[in-house]
Amino acid sequence: MHSSREALAYRPPKWLRPSAFVALALAVLIVAAGLISRGLQSHSLKAQTIADATPTVDVISPKAAPQNEGLTLPGQVDANYNAVIHARVSGYLNRWWVDIGAHVKKGQLLADIDTPELDQQLEQAKANLATAMANESLAKTTAERWTSLLARDAVSKQETDEKNGDYLAKAALVQASKADVDRLNALESFKRIVAPFDGVVTARNTDIGALIAAGNPSDPGLFTVADVHQLRIYVHVPQAYSAQIKLGSPVALTVPEYPDRVFQATISTTSGAIGAQSGAILVELSLDNADNALKPGEYTQARFALPPAPNVVTLPASALMLRPTGMTVAVLGPDSRVQLRTVKIQQDLGATVDIASGVGPSDRVIDSPPDSLEDGQPVKISHPAAAAKQEG
Repeated sequence: MHSSREALAYRPPKWLRPSAFVALALAVLIVAAGLISRGLQSHSLKAQTIADATPTVDVISPKAAPQNEGLTLPGQVDANYNAVIHARVSGYLNRWWVDIGAHVKKGQLLADIDTPELDQQLEQAKANLATAMANESLAKTTAERWTSLLARDAVSKQETDEKNGDYLAKAALVQASKADVDRLNALESFKRIVAPFDGVVTARNTDIGALIAAGNPSDPGLFTVADVHQLRIYVHVPQAYSAQIKLGSPVALTVPEYPDRVFQATISTTSGAIGAQSGAILVELSLDNADNALKPGEYTQARFALPPAPNVVTLPASALMLRPTGMTVAVLGPDSRVQLRTVKIQQDLGATVDIASGVGPSDRVIDSPPDSLEDGQPVKISHPAAAAKQEG
């Protein structure tokens, strides 16, 4: 009984209560520290994840396109006149008088053809003409005689008309025979192959004794003669520059065999239409080739002195992206976010391109952008100091 009272009357020591509060506070501090540490780690991980997901890019500044650079395009040189000479009569080549590289004058004899069959046809036509003329003479005499007898009522009018009609028919046969003789005489003139104009013989595709078959569609021709005193140069100019092509404008030509020489040509005419497949207009240049330095068939580089286009900048081809809207360039905005801009290419130079619109010299362009780059996406600059120096 006494022990129970003592147990109920027990009071803990005074120092024990503050110790409990201290222990509780320590426990709360430990839990709070753990939560804060975990929160800081989560925030750091999130920030690191965002930083790792942000692509790192190189930034370049567009350069102003060189002024008065002009437009250089490949061209093909052709003769002012170029004629493949075919035979008009069949036979055998009797002899040729000029070879390739020979300078000839208009009407000069190049070769002659032996035509035994044509000669026989001409002789036969002449004999037919003689026969027709004899028959005509007899028919004429008969018609005149019967006309005089009709005046004395010695013959009937029907018979007289028949004799006059026979004379007219014989006269028509004479005209037909004369035409046949003239035709064969004209063909005889084609036995002599002559130059159609002053020029140079650029090809000889026959030899003595060769069989000549006139009208053969696979015939390559006996000779080719080209007038090289004046040359024509054909250049395909892209549609973007077609409006700047002016008739009479000078064009500078260069060829590999004369690396230190520039030939001056003039725009003489254009096709006046854009080719459906090439997307270019055909431009014809004329060139005085008095010294025969250039040759038909060779290739040349034609430089057109076009007026410079305003606000044209140059970028490396690696800065371009092909998107559904067309050629696109990624520009870095002031908030380090991507701005995708569609650009218009004025000239593709291979490693670099001239941009006519879409970007300017003050823009910061992303070089070699990843294909996954999207509009408004944040990016990091790989070398901020170098980019700032380039902009400055």
